Amino acid sequence: MRVRGWRRSWQERSKMERIDLYSRFTISCIPWLFALAWQGAPFHQDIRHEPLPLALGLALLVVSLAQCLLSNRNLHASYAHYLGLSAFPGRRLPAPVVLLAVAVGLLAALAGVDGVQGSGLLLMTLNAPVALVITRVLLVPVRRFLVESLCLTALITGALAVAGVRGGVLAGVVPCSLFSCVLVLISVRPSAWSMSVMWQAEQTRGIQARLAVAEERLRFGRDMHDVLGRNLAVIALKSELAVELAQRGRPEAVDQMVEVQRIARASQQEVRDVVRGYREADLSTELAGAQGVLSAAGIECTVTGDSGEQLPAPVQSALGWVVREAATNVLRHGDPRHCLIRVGVTADAVALQVENDGATPSGTAPPPASDGPGSGLAGLRERLAALDGSLEAGPAKGGLFRLTATIPLAAVPAARRGPLAPSPVATVVPGVMARPGSGLVEE
Repeated sequence: MRVRGWRRSWQERSKMERIDLYSRFTISCIPWLFALAWQGAPFHQDIRHEPLPLALGLALLVVSLAQCLLSNRNLHASYAHYLGLSAFPGRRLPAPVVLLAVAVGLLAALAGVDGVQGSGLLLMTLNAPVALVITRVLLVPVRRFLVESLCLTALITGALAVAGVRGGVLAGVVPCSLFSCVLVLISVRPSAWSMSVMWQAEQTRGIQARLAVAEERLRFGRDMHDVLGRNLAVIALKSELAVELAQRGRPEAVDQMVEVQRIARASQQEVRDVVRGYREADLSTELAGAQGVLSAAGIECTVTGDSGEQLPAPVQSALGWVVREAATNVLRHGDPRHCLIRVGVTADAVALQVENDGATPSGTAPPPASDGPGSGLAGLRERLAALDGSLEAGPAKGGLFRLTATIPLAAVPAARRGPLAPSPVATVVPGVMARPGSGLVEE
């Protein structure tokens, strides 16, 4: 699938590059087509076939071809300037401007010697500004380009008026010059704009792909924390208990190490499931697991309320992670003796409440297992937020600490829910009471 996705991405980018190349090639051909058509056509019958008019006409054609070369040379830089990739080098502007001035001077000289008829003069006027404005249209805003086009039209009209052009021909010079500039504006600028939008869309797809990868990394890190956090805490606790029992010569140390081995193997399987992306927390399983783990740690754990078996799968999964993280925090923080897990289901919402005594003396919430984003309570809030749920955690009256997760059921399919029945109270491991952070105390 990765190879196929990479190949598809490469094909899309290759298609974009071909479109971009086609667009630039088309714009590069425009000045050449106009120069050969509008500058070469008058040689057939409009230019007077005498040495001086022909020489001026050929000189004007050569200057026009030189303008085309400069226009093509500047096209890449002007495109990059328009796309915001780099600034257009200012040293490249004087040469096209000088060539335009030379072209206008030759055109005026050709008209001054009466070497071209009116229709041929208008065709040459159409071609005169094209090469320069193709570059200029990508460098300045549209309003400024229109102002510059009016100034260029006035310059060409004034030069021909000084050369002796009068009447309808002079009046036709104005629309011809403006037409050339507007034609370039409506053909080149939209093409460049379309290419910029396409490249931005391509960049956006790349950013979305990177964000998806980052989000998946956060999800994976959060899942690894949720999966291993509680089990590692239990392994550490039971190892400490086994050491204490072994130092006292108690045979129960072997049983504790066997339990450590079992939990380690179960953790291995859970990690494999997370890596494969198949693992989903089941509420009833997590409730039973939390009850067993807390009881094994010497904390009296009671589970009451609905088992959650009739809840939709996404809700069960989210609440299962809440139970897992809450059990981890109970094991790691404070000095608890009792823990109550309550599940309440109504027609509108489901609420999970985890309450334990032995809260920290400061009365503050226990810190999450990791300070990074997507871990601990922050990770639970992310999971619940996907279902429009909420999470509240903080001290309660009587030295208790209470964590409450609520998920509305309006956005999930309705499901049959059985009667609320309390779960049996877990038994406490006789003889030994383990308290995280305070060592092992024998009763």
